[in-house]
Amino acid sequence: MENTVKKVGSWLFLIGVLMALLVGFVFGLGQPLNFDVSTWTNPVSILLAVLGFVVGVFSFFALGAITQEKVPTFLIASLILVALAVIPTTMTIYYFQGLAPVFSNITKYLAIFVAPAALLLIIRVLWDATQVKQLLQTK
Repeated sequence: MENTVKKVGSWLFLIGVLMALLVGFVFGLGQPLNFDVSTWTNPVSILLAVLGFVVGVFSFFALGAITQEKVPTFLIASLILVALAVIPTTMTIYYFQGLAPVFSNITKYLAIFVAPAALLLIIRVLWDATQVKQLLQTK
């Protein structure tokens, strides 16, 4: 049973990453080509955030793609990804300004997907780092 749940968590993570990459790429290409993707921005963002939260819940209970050993690496990568999502990409990709919307949207949607999972894992790491768990077990 636990192995099946771990597979579900891993598949949800993979689906979320692929969906964020695909949406970011399509929405990024839509901007230079003057496609109106604004009606899809909020529903896709909400879907990715909810999917990221579900992945975070699986990982919080050590049932997902992010194992206990991989948590520090995941949190560092999440921090870098969120930082990349908020910096102005026109400065980052000065010589390839046509790619700036694609890069910006890919990092934005990956950050939307990863942020809820990272938040839950930060809570888990803080919980594990404190002695509160041991105090509750002794009572």
